[in-house]
Amino acid sequence: MTHHGSRSNPQDRAARIRFRRALALMLMTLVLPGSAQVAAGNPRVGRIAIRTWFVLVGLLLVGVLVALVSRDSVFAMASDTTLLQAVRLVLIGLAIGWAVLFMDAWRLGQPLSLALGHRRAIVGVNGVLCLTVASVLLFGAHLVGVQRTFIQATFGATDVSDSADGRYNVLLLGGDSGADRWGLRPDSLTVASIDARTGRTVLIGLPRNLEDFPFRRGSVMAEQFPDGFDCDGCYLNGVSTWAQDNAELFPGSDNPGVDATVMAVEGITKLDISYWAMVNLRGFEDLVDAVGGVTLTVRQPIPVGGLGSDVTGYIEPGRRKLDGAETLWFARAREGSDDYSRMARQKCVMSAMLDQVSPQVALRNFKEIAEASSAMISTNLPASELDRFMSLALKAKAQRIASVSLVPPLIDTADPDVRLMRRTVAEAIAKAEGEAPAPRKAGKPRPDTVVTGGSLGSRDEGYAANHAEDLASAC
Repeated sequence: MTHHGSRSNPQDRAARIRFRRALALMLMTLVLPGSAQVAAGNPRVGRIAIRTWFVLVGLLLVGVLVALVSRDSVFAMASDTTLLQAVRLVLIGLAIGWAVLFMDAWRLGQPLSLALGHRRAIVGVNGVLCLTVASVLLFGAHLVGVQRTFIQATFGATDVSDSADGRYNVLLLGGDSGADRWGLRPDSLTVASIDARTGRTVLIGLPRNLEDFPFRRGSVMAEQFPDGFDCDGCYLNGVSTWAQDNAELFPGSDNPGVDATVMAVEGITKLDISYWAMVNLRGFEDLVDAVGGVTLTVRQPIPVGGLGSDVTGYIEPGRRKLDGAETLWFARAREGSDDYSRMARQKCVMSAMLDQVSPQVALRNFKEIAEASSAMISTNLPASELDRFMSLALKAKAQRIASVSLVPPLIDTADPDVRLMRRTVAEAIAKAEGEAPAPRKAGKPRPDTVVTGGSLGSRDEGYAANHAEDLASAC
């Protein structure tokens, strides 16, 4: 007598075969989109999908090859807003098309012919594959959109400046956010003078309390102050405020305060400023958090607070990783310090950021960095020059950064020697023009080294980070 279960074996086997076939169609769609349609559906649709897939894979391989051969080409592609928009649309289209192919593969698997358990399994597998692939592609499209929006919002200028005597001189202005501060009174002023070929960089610090200085010859500000900025209580960081209050002297200018400050810096240093960037110190806090913090050597307790409010705590001494808020206070604390020690700490933060933020870190935290940078930076650097400066930044990262500051004891900020300031800048750049020395690790300071306000040195003797051929070793 035949057992009842034996009569169901052929049916069970057929059900398992149908299930495996349905599962195989979905896996084929995952590995080679369109292959399921060629095998069991509309071959024409399948061939179009496969050809599209191979074209996209080919373009990806070409991009990888270009990246391996020319790093600069990668920067150019990453900063081309038209190309970014095309990539974004392709990713969105690929996500939709692939999802449609998954749904069609599910249909081709004839789900209604499957047993209930197999049917549920196929629905689950299809849902997971479809949602996973589409989500990854759509997230990639979102990141590309973030990059494009960041470039358009931040680097909207169109005027391109050539290098001057083989160097790009970029004025970095730091200021607090808020209607009473942002864009009005820069809290810090630094010129990054960058060799256009090697990326060798000199950071030139200018004290915000500098008085009685000249403006660039022939400029609007030089016409208004032919004997220099010698009015009562007029400091370098007040040039911006004066220009904002007299904006009619700068017709057509979107940033009269910055334009006037550039005229001042050019008059002081005799350098042609290629571009400027205004850094919102509040946004800088978010940027540091976005890259996971920055490691700095804290030589003395650094107060958190002050600047007109109560001190709420201290950053304790040691080699430690600081978050955004701590790094901001490390850079701007004034309690128990002076402006020149503060300038030295700010240069150490710049050096640490350049040294520690690798391309891998930037890629891993890309979205957060882009969002923080959008709120942090205002600049006249055009998007067309982004690739050049990204390449120079990587070159600078592999070299020592030199530093010079026009501060006491070298310069009397109340009665500055203009010729000495210009000569000091020229000599610092001349030293950097030669072959860049090999990087070296920062050495430990001697036990008897004076530390003032958290920086090596003193106002009377000078701060190491304000005058260094290797900034990292002075920090």
